[in-house]
Amino acid sequence: MQEESEWIQQVLAGNKQAYAFIIDKYKNPLYGTILRMTQHPQDAQDLVQEAFIKVYEQLHQYDATGSFSSWLYRVAINHCMDEFRKKRYQMKQVEVEESSIVNTNHPEVIFLQKEKKRQLERLIATLPEDERIIILLRYVNELGYIEISELVDVPLSTVRNKLHRAKKKMRATVKRGGGDFHELSICR
Repeated sequence: MQEESEWIQQVLAGNKQAYAFIIDKYKNPLYGTILRMTQHPQDAQDLVQEAFIKVYEQLHQYDATGSFSSWLYRVAINHCMDEFRKKRYQMKQVEVEESSIVNTNHPEVIFLQKEKKRQLERLIATLPEDERIIILLRYVNELGYIEISELVDVPLSTVRNKLHRAKKKMRATVKRGGGDFHELSICR
């Protein structure tokens, strides 16, 4: 984006206020991704703040030939992975906030949507860390396979294989529980 490039150039030229625009644009999607990784809202907030500090410190290393959002996510996810390794992070289940669910007036619709989201969050939480991150980047952040490959620094074929295995594991988990989760059968 042209506007994004201008903000980056301004920050690199010493205008620290321009960085606020970058933070404002990416704070919510980045928080959503990190929350799904940690399953702890407070930890996610802390990691997002730390990630933005790292991005700021490393902004001079950004190569404008690639996507800035991909680069930003790579820095943030690498920071999270480093923190997970340091703390031997324990993943725990978190309740999905009602505000994150589509708000309709019909109580049954609200209940069903909430249950689907909880089920999907539980399924994703059962995956190994590497598969969970790839699933989140693909379906929550809607990144393409090539961007994911660059972000997690693995070959494109590995991204595809991990996505396939992760979805297969989630389907098997649902079937073992005697349920059906239609969204898993249509994930591409």
